[in-house]
Amino acid sequence: MKTILVSGASGVVGYGILRSLRKSGKDLRLVGTTIYDDSVAEGFCDIFELARPTHDAGYLEWLSRIISTHQVDLIIPGIEADMYRWTESVGELERGGTVKALLNEPRLVLLCKDKWAFFVALSNSGLPCVIETTLESDFDTLAGRFGLPFLLKPRIGFGSKGIVRVDSLATFLEHRPRIGTVLMAQPIIGTEDEEFTTSAFCDGNGGFYAHMTLKRKLSSDGFTDRAEVVQVDDIAETVRGLCGLFKPIGPTNFQFRRYRGALKLLEINPRISSSTSIRTAFGYNECAMAVEYYLEGKVPQQPVIRLGRAVRYTEDLIFYS
Repeated sequence: MKTILVSGASGVVGYGILRSLRKSGKDLRLVGTTIYDDSVAEGFCDIFELARPTHDAGYLEWLSRIISTHQVDLIIPGIEADMYRWTESVGELERGGTVKALLNEPRLVLLCKDKWAFFVALSNSGLPCVIETTLESDFDTLAGRFGLPFLLKPRIGFGSKGIVRVDSLATFLEHRPRIGTVLMAQPIIGTEDEEFTTSAFCDGNGGFYAHMTLKRKLSSDGFTDRAEVVQVDDIAETVRGLCGLFKPIGPTNFQFRRYRGALKLLEINPRISSSTSIRTAFGYNECAMAVEYYLEGKVPQQPVIRLGRAVRYTEDLIFYS
């Protein structure tokens, strides 16, 4: 039996990972952690541990103790804060060789933390999927360049959180002081009806073993709310080009919109994404692949993927006293 720890188990990514691992059919003991003592996390794991905040001074000591206590074989981050902290401290966490961390290529993780730094690296590559981005802070220049409305996007963050839709000078002036340090400007590319999320299990050498694409619509929280399994011919080619540039390894999420017939990259999430449980339902269990790859040395194979659609909804999870 292998023991897998998933952090952020109270969120859609964390418990999505736990649900996917449970459906793998493998003999696994699942440890879930979260800072919330009244969450759904306990309903999806065998062992629940109340976590210390990721940026707490004693967090790494706490995590190391939990790993040792439960003899954890693999740790999987369910929130971005943990992904960044673990990447910075992977040597300390994996010291002794008793546990492995499901983490992506460190350079890519660092680039994805700052979307402006990521844009610079992508634009210098010459790949055609880049979206024009700037730190320009003059309204007339931006309106002339991008038209109205255009977007001000946080350099650091995830999903659609913090995005400002600028449709007037008044809105722009309200946020102008944060352009450059906090925000960057982009045109609106395509529509919500042409948005895709692709998960690829990457090999770290510029390629990938398996992939799956969903056409999706986002919830107000920035997570996939509705999704349909699709096969889009040019996505695999585009992902291959991005893999060649950034050399990701393991589960990696690519988000696209189609604009004037061409694919444009919204962002890369160098981790398992919020749609992982949806993918599992259609035959693409990247969490099980990760266990086999990191703990068993088994190279993933492209699975047969069922067609269909998924809708997320609210349900009740009851804990009796």
